Amino acid sequence: MSNEYNYYTPESGPDYNYEQNQEQKRKEKKKMPKFIKVISLALVFGIVASVAFQATNLVADRFLGTTENREVKSVDNTKISQSTGETAKSDIASIAEEVMPSVVSITNLSVQQVQSFFGGIQEQESKSVGSGIIISQNDSELLIITNNHVVEGNETLTVSFVDEESVEAQVKGTDAAKDLAVIAVQTKKIKDTTMDQLGRAKSVKVAKENTVIVDGMGESVIAIGNALGYGQSVTSGIVSATGRELDGIDEKLIQTDAAINPGNSGGALLNANGEVIGINTAKVATDTVEGMGYAIPISSVSDIIENLMNQETKTKVSEAEQGQLGIQGVDVTTDSSEMYNMPTGVYVSEVIAGGGAKKAGITKGSVITGINGTSIDGMQALKEQLQYYRAGETVKITVATPEKNGEYAKSDVEVTLGKKS
Repeated sequence: MSNEYNYYTPESGPDYNYEQNQEQKRKEKKKMPKFIKVISLALVFGIVASVAFQATNLVADRFLGTTENREVKSVDNTKISQSTGETAKSDIASIAEEVMPSVVSITNLSVQQVQSFFGGIQEQESKSVGSGIIISQNDSELLIITNNHVVEGNETLTVSFVDEESVEAQVKGTDAAKDLAVIAVQTKKIKDTTMDQLGRAKSVKVAKENTVIVDGMGESVIAIGNALGYGQSVTSGIVSATGRELDGIDEKLIQTDAAINPGNSGGALLNANGEVIGINTAKVATDTVEGMGYAIPISSVSDIIENLMNQETKTKVSEAEQGQLGIQGVDVTTDSSEMYNMPTGVYVSEVIAGGGAKKAGITKGSVITGINGTSIDGMQALKEQLQYYRAGETVKITVATPEKNGEYAKSDVEVTLGKKS
């Protein structure tokens, strides 16, 4: 199994049965050329054959407070830190020591169906690793921000802290288009000694009024993450550029020459003051290109992160109990979206008679873009979200319906999920 995501392979659009303006030109963007391969930074070790409550306080001045009550204090009113004449810390070692307890390793065990040597289909277990940043705590959970591609397809997720203590985690919320996810660890499962170390860590601010804006090109940065699955590592460099765009990520990114490697996905990109400015996400992977890594800027996605934090922690139901929408669909990729002037998501190529989608009024030609507030960028993301809902449950599906003028109108439709056939 490969751990590479080639964001630049163009995919043909679906065979649409309604009129569209196919002569529309693509928007010109400052993207990397399509022949350049970009890899996600989640490291896949290899394949072994086998088988509601709201998030409360965002971040405290002291990350986890004391171990006696295990509570986080309210967010302070610190303003956004912008470039000033203040003397920045230059000691990378001291910055790393302060922040590293807030950066965790994430292990994703997933099961995939692959074709065997003899032509049959068999299940294989895959283990991949990435990184995450502890951003908050509510009454019973520690909340961690990471990349969506780090946690997608998981059967089980395990978080390892700076002291190598490991605890199982659950997905709280995901945004596939932004490549973001928030996962949760129950604090009662974390040892007091681990909580002590976390309590001494430098706080990570994600509330919009507290996030740090990147100063610009040339700003010194430090990257921390679980590179190559060896545990936490630290590299440094500068901001090479801002506002970069990559296919597959609906966000303008920070470009840096700090060494970023597989396993760093979801890790922290810090400024010289030890403040988190980005979430490490991808790198260019060619023999002729060096020092081109990318991070999602915290300041531009703080609202999304807060929304993900406030979602109900998800627990998968058994496959036999899982519900289905009753549609067949095709991915609408970024390329297809631009070519056909339609939103990214799942193009509904067929609506199954008697299914929940049919009863709710979803029609062929519509595009599903979300489920219960979670954005959907393709069939894989939709299938993963449906793993959390039983047949008979009602979910809110966000649907974009084509209009006569070629535009799409979005609306929310309640669908009662049917049983798997």
